[in-house]
Amino acid sequence: MARPVTLFTGQWADLPFTTMCEKAKAFGYDGLELACWGDHFDVAEAAESPDYCKERWRILQDHGLTAFCVSNHLVGQAVCDRIDERHAQILPESIYGDGDPEGVRQRAAERMKLTAKACRQFVDAKPRELMRGPADQLPAVVNGFTGSSIWPMIYPFPPVGQDSLEAGFRDFADRWRPILDEFDKQGVNFGMEVHPTEIACDIASAERALAALGHHKRFGFNYDPSHLGYQGVDYVKFIRRFADRIYHVHMKDAWWGRGDGTVGVFGGHTDFGDLRRVWDFRSVGRGDTDFEAIITALNEAQYHGPLSIEWEDPHMDREQGATEACAFTRNVDFQPAGMAFDAQFDR
Repeated sequence: MARPVTLFTGQWADLPFTTMCEKAKAFGYDGLELACWGDHFDVAEAAESPDYCKERWRILQDHGLTAFCVSNHLVGQAVCDRIDERHAQILPESIYGDGDPEGVRQRAAERMKLTAKACRQFVDAKPRELMRGPADQLPAVVNGFTGSSIWPMIYPFPPVGQDSLEAGFRDFADRWRPILDEFDKQGVNFGMEVHPTEIACDIASAERALAALGHHKRFGFNYDPSHLGYQGVDYVKFIRRFADRIYHVHMKDAWWGRGDGTVGVFGGHTDFGDLRRVWDFRSVGRGDTDFEAIITALNEAQYHGPLSIEWEDPHMDREQGATEACAFTRNVDFQPAGMAFDAQFDR
């Protein structure tokens, strides 16, 4: 059975949930990856109200859609970050509050714990008739960011010693271990999106984050190749290195080696879409990512979960992009071989 193709609603949170469902169905999707902002998924309501969860499912089902996970990137970012006024733009007022950094971090951590409970309630409320294949047999997943107290030290001068970096990984572990323990209590996995600005931005830092947590069984990855390729990180090797920790997959593209030579990989303080940039996000199939190799590696890793389009492309209309990205993903996906192609010669 082909993997279900879903659409992450994070870039569509300006639309009401019902409108989002109407559009996703028209674009050709099987379901949605629900963002915990806009009106798409209210963590507090879902955690406390079974009726709220049933209503979400009713709307999804009325539009012929399903879901497998929720995503809370924005609040997760605040758990470890050095908090400043930028966070007021992305956080609910109940989390940002008076902006006191440690208070923000503590409230964000508690909200991430609550997200595990909300996800559990939501998944448990899934109508039986929507349980259709292997993806429905996998553990529930919350995707998100972790934030990082040491990201500003990624390329520092004066130099930063390993002692300071190790303290950052300890801070990450101290803050996230209690959250992950709550995820374990709820039977939910956390899929961290490896990404610049997070505690893990490549294979080496992802290994270090896992080690800092003592390889907590609820900590894995929301695999997204678009954040790896332009850095020069082998995004196929990432799948093979963390095969048992790939809890969810974002299909998201980027191109690199472009621009006019004036803006490097760090972005040069330019906006996305600036044609001077050496890299940028692209709609799936329009960048330089080798999705054929990714699907092969996911098959080797026995990943049966959804392929979720995170649509970001500053160069094209999002509705056209979301539609063609869905078709591209269905076309590039394939089932692993059930037998060796030359097995018949032995008969």
